[in-house]
Formats: sequence, structure tokens, C-alpha cells
Amino acid sequence: MTYRRAAIPALAGGLLLTALLWWAGASAQALHLAGSHGVFGAELSTELDRWLTPWSYEPTSPLPLGDTGQAGGTGGSHLSLYTTASQIRFAAVFAFFLPGALLLMRRLPPVQGRVTASLLAVWAWGMVAGMLAMTVSAPWLIASMGHGSYRVLPRLSSVIASGRQMAMVAALVAAALTVLVARVTAKGGGPVPQNIVPERATRLAATVGTAVIAVSLVVLSYQPVAAEIQMFSPYDGMFSEPGELLRQWLLLGGWDFPSDGRIGAFLLYRAADVLLLAVVWVALRRLPVLLTRTTLPAMALGAVGATVLGLLASGLLRIAMDDSGAPYGIAQLFAGLGGGLPAALLFGLAAGGAATVALRSAVGRAEAGAGAAGGSAPSGS
Repeated sequence: MTYRRAAIPALAGGLLLTALLWWAGASAQALHLAGSHGVFGAELSTELDRWLTPWSYEPTSPLPLGDTGQAGGTGGSHLSLYTTASQIRFAAVFAFFLPGALLLMRRLPPVQGRVTASLLAVWAWGMVAGMLAMTVSAPWLIASMGHGSYRVLPRLSSVIASGRQMAMVAALVAAALTVLVARVTAKGGGPVPQNIVPERATRLAATVGTAVIAVSLVVLSYQPVAAEIQMFSPYDGMFSEPGELLRQWLLLGGWDFPSDGRIGAFLLYRAADVLLLAVVWVALRRLPVLLTRTTLPAMALGAVGATVLGLLASGLLRIAMDDSGAPYGIAQLFAGLGGGLPAALLFGLAAGGAATVALRSAVGRAEAGAGAAGGSAPSGS
């Protein structure tokens, strides 16, 4: 698919994602109206408010004292900072989603058996775009709350982790529209090239990429190592206590050996980690064949999507195995889904790069071997 054909669905999906998140944020004010707890229930209202507030265009909680919003007053500066943070957030959602969706529609068009893979990849990238939007708008949001110079890095970590639930839902709807429009624009564009990649090369690439993900999931997420990362704080002052922020970007999970000897329960809960790695391996194994051209950006973006989808699959498996959250309702039960996106982005990019290098090396060796075998074959008379 040409860039011009791919740009139309990417634009449509980006506009819809931005509009849905803006609408969700505007709906947060309704949860503060009298009687809203009677309609939704106190627990559900509180949970929905936590999901929607990060995308609210107007502050749902009081700004620091003196913030009246009047021109020339102290509050005007805080309110303007909050408004700036909101503007950056929604502009960033669109700005981050557009290039990723454009690349995916070009290299992974939803035709010839690629529809499901294309939908899942765009969905995953939409969630990452929402996380990145929260990240770039966080400094203005933190400053608007009167905490511009106190515990900046822990607060930055908290802001980055917020808003993922609504981004997950909105990204799914936006991905569906993107794929639908792409199927329409792909008509008349000619046949989509099929990538022919040796089976052995794809298995090697998937194994190397999965090993990179396992560094975060198995090595860094081991509780003694994670605790060292959490307590890491070499600086004083504004940029002290970076441990929580490092956990956001380095850890995909958390595990430790059982202290009570319950090996069975330990292995059962590690099944979620195995599922994550299995999803990543299968996705990276299929990705070179599904792509119209195996480029480094496409492989990296595909690996990020595979890691995000693996996190969602492992989270759903944990929900199925753990019924402790059932009495609190559906919203609370699924509140933990979507976590680990920063680490999925960082290690997904690294996994995609490593898989691409391994794939090209294996393909090069295979071609060299085939050429040598062909050159040494006796010619027929």
C-alpha cells in the first residue's frame, strides 16, 4: 500500500482516537454531579472517575489555593498550565498515533489474511500513543498542581501510569476504524507483495527477540533486582528518587521464589509470564512473513505491539486465575490491564531491532549457502 493510500486510514484513526479520549475526559465532570453515585454505585463511580480524570480537559479537583483562574492572579497561571497540559496531551495522542499507524498500514495492510494482525498491531500502538501523550504532557500537569519542584520523578511516574484504561478502549475502536478504512483504500491498489522468508530464519529472529523481552520479564523483574532498581536514588533535590520511574520503563512484571514452599501455586502464576513470552515468540515468528517488506522500523513497531498484546494476554490469565477482585465489580477487576506499557515500548523496540539483525544474518547465510551449492553443482551436458 502506498503512503498516500495508507495516510487516509491513519488520519481517520488518529482523529477518532483523539476525539474519543477528549469525550471521555469531558464525561469525567458528570461523575461529580449530585446523584451520580446513586446511578453507578459509589465504587464504580470512583473507579470510572480514576479512568476518566487523566483525560479531562478541565480540572475535576481544586487547584492549589489562590487558583481562581482570574487574569493577573496566581491561580490564572496554574489554570493555564493545566490547560496547556491538556492541549499538549491531545495533540500528542494524534501526533504519536499517526506515524505508527501510517507505517503499519503500509507494511502490514489489512488484506490477504493480515486483517487480524493489522487490527491488533494498530490497537497496541494506540495504547502506546496514549501513554506517550501522558508522558510529554506530565511536566505541565505536575506544575499546575503546585508540585513543580517536589518529588518530580515519582509524580512523573504516576502520571505516565494513569489514563491507560480509557486509552485501551478508545484505541480498540480507533484501530477498528483504521482497518476498515484501510480495506476500502486498498482496493484498486494492485496486489500486495508476499514476503518469502526461510522458516529457520524466522524462528531464529523470534527466539532472539523473545530473549530480549525475557531480560525484563525474568531478570529485571526478579524481586531482589527490582528492589534495587526501586531504591536507586543517586541524586538529591528535584530529581531524587528515580526508582519508581525506572521500574515503569524497565520492568514488565514481578516475581520471586516462594517462601512457603508452594511450588504448585508459584508455577501456576508463572504461567502468565510464559504466556507473555509465547505471544511475543509467535508474533515475531509470523511478523516477517506478514510484512510486505521486512524493515527495521516495521519490525520494531511490530515487536512493540507483540509485547503489549502479550501483557494484555498475561493480565487476562491472571484475572482468570485470581478471583479475589470479583466481589468489587468488573471495573475494578480489569483496572490492572494495560500496565507495563513504558517497558513494553522500550524492550519491544530493542527486541524488534535484535530480531531484525538476527533475521537478516540468517537470510544472508542461507542465500550464501544456496549460492555456494548452486555454484558447485555440475552443469548438465
